[in-house]
Amino acid sequence: MKTALRSALTAAALLVPVAVSAATPIVMHRDPGCGCCAKWAAQVQRQLGRQVRVVDDSNRPALQKRAGVPADVSSCHTAIADGMAFEGHVPIADMKRALATRPKGVRGLAVGGMPLGSPGMEVPGVKAQAYDVVAFGSTGRRLFARHGS
Repeated sequence: MKTALRSALTAAALLVPVAVSAATPIVMHRDPGCGCCAKWAAQVQRQLGRQVRVVDDSNRPALQKRAGVPADVSSCHTAIADGMAFEGHVPIADMKRALATRPKGVRGLAVGGMPLGSPGMEVPGVKAQAYDVVAFGSTGRRLFARHGS
């Protein structure tokens, strides 16, 4: 009986971080007034089922520096979710994977610039650009995902 109770308590404890995480809003700092950032935030909110708080931030470079975002992959917004940084138009599937697996040495993901066809940058009738998602952190940088042709 003790083993069954211990197993049940362990399983319940493992579920707590997921519940807390889902209730915690994602905070997205954007260049003031940027419209594509709002489109990205709406997609994140819809697909992750979490609130996204949008902050117009004229001093976003300071946040990027604190988050360890490499300057050459900066974009128009920086989101913080569960202690990880997501720079630019990172696809939500890549965010989900990073948040679920917590790769060792990875502090965040970035999509440099504003590639057409990335989440929030879709333009009807315009072909999507190919782009990379870069993982960055204490172990350096590496390719996390490649999108497009």
